[in-house]
Amino acid sequence: MTTPASGERADLLESLAAQRHFLRVTVQGLTEEQARQRTTASELTLGGLIKHVAGQEEKWVDFILTGPGAMATPTDEAGFAKWAEEFRLLPGETLAGVLERYAEVARRTDDLVATVDLDLSHPLPEAPWFQKGAHRSARRVLLHIVAETSQHAGHADILRESLDGQKTMG
Repeated sequence: MTTPASGERADLLESLAAQRHFLRVTVQGLTEEQARQRTTASELTLGGLIKHVAGQEEKWVDFILTGPGAMATPTDEAGFAKWAEEFRLLPGETLAGVLERYAEVARRTDDLVATVDLDLSHPLPEAPWFQKGAHRSARRVLLHIVAETSQHAGHADILRESLDGQKTMG
């Protein structure tokens, strides 16, 4: 039997669970067509946001486990095009499939939260959006995952309200 997390680890897990829940609620009851539909001037779609959040969480967990090599940084047009694919469902991808993948990624992250040294730190890869020479601890990466999930849950709420008037809260 696994000992339940307590203290800081319990707080991290609770925050992750809450933000993931808000994000998942925004896609409840959608058709595949609705999950792929742009509802604002943005390129974002609801299915694409789920896919993106799962992909980013997975990459950040890999960063905790293996260091900066896990964070591929697009440096050319092809790299940026591949990165942009993360924001939409491609042919053959389904909303159910990306939700299933997101659940798998979340379980992996949650398992890591229970055991990782939260002070474990790695240098960030060189990228225009990271300060040169910066490092991130596992704790800081997990807080980033919470923040990114929260931010994208808000984006998803706007997209869903634009689609059919449904709101996550209120």
